[in-house]
Amino acid sequence: MKQKNLHPRNKFNSGYNFDALTKENPSLETYVSENKHGNKTIDFSNPKAVKELNKALLFSYNTISVWDFPDENLCPPIPGRLDYIHYLADLISEEKNIKILDIGTGATCIYPLLGVAEYNWSFVATDIDLDALDSAQDIIDDNSFTDNIALRQQFDEQNILKGILEETDSFSAVMCNPPFYKSAEEAQGANRRKTRNLGSNAVRNFSGNNNELWYVGGEKAFLHNYLYESSLFKEKSKWFTSLVSKKENVESLEKSSAKLGVTEFKVIPMNQGNKVTRIVCWRFQ
Repeated sequence: MKQKNLHPRNKFNSGYNFDALTKENPSLETYVSENKHGNKTIDFSNPKAVKELNKALLFSYNTISVWDFPDENLCPPIPGRLDYIHYLADLISEEKNIKILDIGTGATCIYPLLGVAEYNWSFVATDIDLDALDSAQDIIDDNSFTDNIALRQQFDEQNILKGILEETDSFSAVMCNPPFYKSAEEAQGANRRKTRNLGSNAVRNFSGNNNELWYVGGEKAFLHNYLYESSLFKEKSKWFTSLVSKKENVESLEKSSAKLGVTEFKVIPMNQGNKVTRIVCWRFQ
């Protein structure tokens, strides 16, 4: 079954070949079964099955062989994360010696892993959570990506770029997948709605600790803080980008960007199945 609306270069465009994927990750085989149409699939409401599937997708790259992280951390859906990497590649296609700053890389270090595997980019990846950075460093070491990926800790939860950027830094782009929710309660409510949609037997099929899922003021507050800080470091990156889940946040961000001296503001739509999201991109030069 073809995946709907993924980027043309996304290697998972043609859907999941479970026979091939179980060879990449034998642990996936336990969770594979046939549906009523006779097609192989997994129970997408089972978090262990989802994690093993995404491991298999990653292991289809011959440069990635280890991807271990705590169950309480968010398990990113690989095809969607890969789309961000490909659209970013289109945005910076004229750049040479590409170096990316990944804000909030998390315990899985997923964007740097995919960026190195697909394009051999270099990354600086940040997070506020030391345990997440420890997990990310293990993944980097285990896959011999130490020459491509460096980690930095953000010590102040009020800041995004402040305290991270160094005097000699120069990036082709900054990327970010911001927290969507305003509070732990809002995140839990969204998860209850999601599990209801997956069926009566569904359990929590994604994880995520506080800083991965929510930020005081939610996505809008995070984005506006990020936009403001980018205006303080406008020479440090050719582009600043972020995923944005709520369409109304794009409009308010565009209005604020004009006041802060942004010279180009663009929105790249991403449609993955029934999910609609977008990458917002801005620059000052």
